[in-house]
Amino acid sequence: MSLQVAAGIEIPDRELSLSFVRASGPGGQNVNKVATAVQLRFDLARSAALPEAVKARLRALSGRRLTAEGAILIIARNHRTQEHNRREAQERLGDLIRRALTAPKPRKATKPTRAARERRLEHKTRLRRTKRLRARPGWDE
Repeated sequence: MSLQVAAGIEIPDRELSLSFVRASGPGGQNVNKVATAVQLRFDLARSAALPEAVKARLRALSGRRLTAEGAILIIARNHRTQEHNRREAQERLGDLIRRALTAPKPRKATKPTRAARERRLEHKTRLRRTKRLRARPGWDE
């Protein structure tokens, strides 16, 4: 069972590793006895399922989830069961990859219009006049 990210993009199970650990926080005996938190590790550096451009965007998007070895580590511990946490971790990884799939639109450099330049200069003139009125008068005035 592989992780279906988008049309034509599928992460095979051999590139994902799941481990279950004890969750922290409130929950009483259930938290102390049962390992329900999920650590999902996706080895981005060795993945063959994604193109290099998507991998580069994914590295930038993953932030502190990216380990020193080049793997993405997602920890899910919001639910009481392993199954719910596993599903949440896979969804979060899928969302992260889907965001990396869309290339950002290149910015087109534009120049300000003449009216915008005039408004900016008029605003600067008004501010200069206001500040000059606030100043302490000199000896010659």
